[in-house]
Order: sequence, then structure tokens, then C-alpha cells
Amino acid sequence: MASATNPCGLLGIEFTEFASPDLDFMHQTFVDFGFSMTHKHADKPIYYYNQNDIHFVLNRTSEGFGKEFANSHGPSICSMGWRVENAQAAFDEAVKRGAKAADPSQTDMNYPAIYGIGDSLIYFIEAGSNIFERDFTPLAEPQVVPEKGFMEVDHLTNNVYKGTMGQWADFYKNIFGFTEVRYFDINGVKTGLQSYALRSPDGSFCIPINEGKDDDKNQIDEYLNEYKGPGVQHLAFRSRDILDSLDAMEGTPIKTLDIIDSYYEEVFDRVPGVSEDPERIKHHQVLVDGDESGYLLQIFTRNLFGPIFIEIIQRKNNLGFGEGNFQALFESIELDQQRRGVL
Repeated sequence: MASATNPCGLLGIEFTEFASPDLDFMHQTFVDFGFSMTHKHADKPIYYYNQNDIHFVLNRTSEGFGKEFANSHGPSICSMGWRVENAQAAFDEAVKRGAKAADPSQTDMNYPAIYGIGDSLIYFIEAGSNIFERDFTPLAEPQVVPEKGFMEVDHLTNNVYKGTMGQWADFYKNIFGFTEVRYFDINGVKTGLQSYALRSPDGSFCIPINEGKDDDKNQIDEYLNEYKGPGVQHLAFRSRDILDSLDAMEGTPIKTLDIIDSYYEEVFDRVPGVSEDPERIKHHQVLVDGDESGYLLQIFTRNLFGPIFIEIIQRKNNLGFGEGNFQALFESIELDQQRRGVL
């Protein structure tokens, strides 16, 4: 039920919508991650991909919101659908709380929507409405591939301009009832960032918000320059078994970040009790972090869609974000920036 702490009755992520000038590459990457393409929107060339409770749509329209968004940003996440108890009531409450309503004539799908970060859309999808059965039709020739153990979207991270992180944190807090669960201030060898991590009022997913520090060579400002504005920097897939997922991805073009060699000299002392094979962890260059509650395993791809990348995470009774890995990860991203000539 909608409440003082969950004013829009938020119940999770229904879908993430992608758009790109190079749609075939995006399609193949989804397939390489183990997503099956099974349905098409009844009225528009918008295609549905699924793996467990992760739902993507790929917008192949030649005009309209998704096309214009891709023209402005390149490969992008142009919208999300958020599951709510009552779509119209959630929309009305969000607008009452200060959200900017989207004109239905300017959106590609017939659900009430508001504008989010970077003028992307947040659609309100009524729980139990089964839109992929109701509004999409099965493909005559679906592309069905074996799943690779990805279960749900664990979190999605937004990058914003310096000085606006608090404003966007307030957007999620005041409109939807998100709560702040972490604050980070990270310095690499040459650059830095600050980040708020927010948890949805129903507890089903998190949204970290990053802004860069110092000059515009940092990772956040590089993203903003390439993306031409704020938006989703990465999605994190929660894996059933991260090492099995990575085994299944071997041989695909998807590449992960290189981790500094010294990382594994001390990580298993810092995080005792890891039950997975250390040699498999090292082989896949998986990061490990934990505390008294448990531990997590995580890995990050290199940039896949413009400046957007994917994180893969497996949680073992740990709700953190890999804080103990931030320094190693930050330095690995700086090494990748150096490889690409940014630093």
C-alpha cells in the first residue's frame, strides 16, 4: 500500500528501455549476456528481452522519444518502467510532489510518465498488469538463448553534474521515498568522485548517484561529456552464481576491467570465509568485499554502450556496494582511461 514512507506505492523495476544508433550491436550484447528476445510491441518496433526478473526493451522506432534520445545521447537508457500499486495514483502523487509530467503525445508507450535524470522517462506500470503479455505480441521467430544466471537488477547508478548530486538525491527522496544508505568520497591516483547511495522504499533496488571532483578528466565528467548530459552510468545484474555466469560468458566479446595484480595478495585475508574457489575468483578477476554480516563478489565490464557498462554482483548476506574495493576499482578504471588516452 502507498504510505508516508512509500508515497507512490513503488514495488520495483518493471523494465529498462534502451535506444541506440547501432541497435544490432546492442541486441547482440543482450544475447551474449543470456537475454532472449521473445516479443514485440503490438504497435511499434519495440522489442522485449528477458532473463528471470530482468526485463529490457529495445526501441527500434524511426521517430519519437527513443529515437530523439539516441540522437542526442548515442547509445543510452532512455526510460525505465517502475512497478507500482496504482499507476495513475502514483503518477498523480509524483506530480503533486514536484515531478515534471511527460506529455503522452511525446512518449513511445502508453503509460503515465514523468521526467527523471537527464530528461529520461520514468513510466508507472501497474503491478500485475502483465504488459509484456498484454501490450506485446510473441515473435514468430523468437531468439531464445540459455540464461546465464542473472536474476534481477540490483542497482542502477546515475552520473550527474558537479553540484547537483544533492538535488537529484532529493528528487528520489521527496517524490518516491528513497532513503540514503551510503555516502562515499573516493580519490584515485589522479581523480575523484562523491556518491550517495539510495534505497527504494520497498527495498527492492538501489540508486547510487555520482558526481565528479576536481578537473573534468575524472570518470564522471568523462561520462557526462560523452553522453552529453546526466544519466544511467551502469546497471548491476544480481547473479545466482557469479563464477558460473562468467564461465558462461567466456568467448563472448564482453570484456571486464583489468584488476591490479596486487589486489589478490591480501583480499582473502581482508575478507575471510569466502567459500568460492580463490583460483576461479582470480581467473575471472572478480572483486571480493565483506563485513561481519557476509560478503559479496562483483565485477565490472568495460564500457559497452557508449559510456554505459554493466556490473555483475553476487551477494552472500551483504547489502553493501563493495566499499572495500573502491580504491582498486577506481585505479582500474583510471588504468582503462589511460589505455583509451583520456588520462
